[in-house]
Amino acid sequence: RPHRTELYEDPPLGCWPIVYSPDYNITFMGLEKLHPFDAGKWGKIINFLKEEKLIADDLIVQAREATDEDLLVVHTRRYLNKLKWSFVVATITEIPPVAFLPNFIVQRKVLKPLRTQTGGTIMAGKLAMDRGWAINVGGGFHHCSSDKGGGFCAYADITLAIKFLFERVQGVSRATIIDLDAHQGNGHERDFMDDPRVYIMDAYNRYIYPGDGFAKRAIKRKVELEWGTEDTEYLQKVQTHVEGALNEFKPDIVVYNAGTDILDGDPLGGLAISPQGIVKRDEVVFRAARSRGVPVLMVTSGGYQKRTARIIADSILNLHSLGLLGRQQPACALGSPSPDQMVRDSARDFSNLSLQ
Repeated sequence: RPHRTELYEDPPLGCWPIVYSPDYNITFMGLEKLHPFDAGKWGKIINFLKEEKLIADDLIVQAREATDEDLLVVHTRRYLNKLKWSFVVATITEIPPVAFLPNFIVQRKVLKPLRTQTGGTIMAGKLAMDRGWAINVGGGFHHCSSDKGGGFCAYADITLAIKFLFERVQGVSRATIIDLDAHQGNGHERDFMDDPRVYIMDAYNRYIYPGDGFAKRAIKRKVELEWGTEDTEYLQKVQTHVEGALNEFKPDIVVYNAGTDILDGDPLGGLAISPQGIVKRDEVVFRAARSRGVPVLMVTSGGYQKRTARIIADSILNLHSLGLLGRQQPACALGSPSPDQMVRDSARDFSNLSLQ
C-alpha cells in the first residue's frame, strides 16, 4: 500500500497548476555564485509572471518538501545516507567549498531547496492529471538516478513523479519523457532502462556531459545534436520527433524537461538557440500533447545564464496567450470561490476561449 504523502493533497480552489516555493532558491554566503547555475532563477521566473499579472501569490500551488519516505519510493536508503556527507553533495552540486561545511548547513541551504523542488515535481504530476497541464517552476534533475547523483542533480524528481503516478493515480500506466535540455538525461534513462511503460525521447548535444553510453540504451528516440545547432534545424528536429514519439507510443502523461541551456551563449550547453526558438520549442511540445488530449507536466531543468528566467516566463506567457494552458478543471475545489476569484476566473476563461 502506498505510504501517505502530503504531496498528493489537493491544492485550494482557484489556484493555477503552477508549482513553486520561495524555498527553491539557493542562497548561502555567495557560494551559489561558484556554480554557473543561476540559483535564484526560480524566484525570478515567478516575479516576471507576477509583473505580467498572469499569476499572484495566492494563485500558485505552494510546493512542499519531499520527505525521506517520499524519496524512498525511488532512491535507495544507501544513496540518501551518502548525502549526509558534505563532500558527496559538493561533488554532485559541483561547488567544491560545500565539502568543508557542516552537513546540517548543507542539508538546510543546499539539499532542502532541491528536496522542495522535487516535492514540487511530484505534486505537479498529480496536478497535470487533474487539470491537463502543470508546470513546476523548478525541478528537472535528470542526471540523478535511484542510487547516484551528479550534474547539480541530487534527487531523481522525474523518476519520482512518474513512479508516484503509476502507484497512486488510476489510469496512469504509460508515460513519455520528452527531454529537451542540452544534456542527455541519463538519470531517468538508467531508472527506466527496462521499463516498457516509459518511452524516452532525448535531444541533446552529443559532445558534452554526461556522455553516458549505457543510459543511451533506454532512449527510444535519440536526437544527437552537433555543436552550435541553430533554430531552424533544431525546431524542425524537435517537431518531427515529438510528433513521431507521440504517434509511436500513446502515453497517459508527458513529462517535459524544458531545459533552457540550449540558449546561444550558454557556457555548458554548446548549442545556439535564440530566446524566440526556446519559446517556439515549448509551444511545439505543448501543442503536440494538448492536441492529443495528453496531460503535460513541465519542469525547467538546466539553464546557466541570467537571462533564462525571463525566457521561461515569456514562454509560459506565450503558452497562455495561445490558449495552450487550458482553463482550470474544478477538480481542486475545496469550497466556493470568492467573488473576486470568480471575476478572475471568468476573465481567464474569456482569454482562453480560443481553446474551446
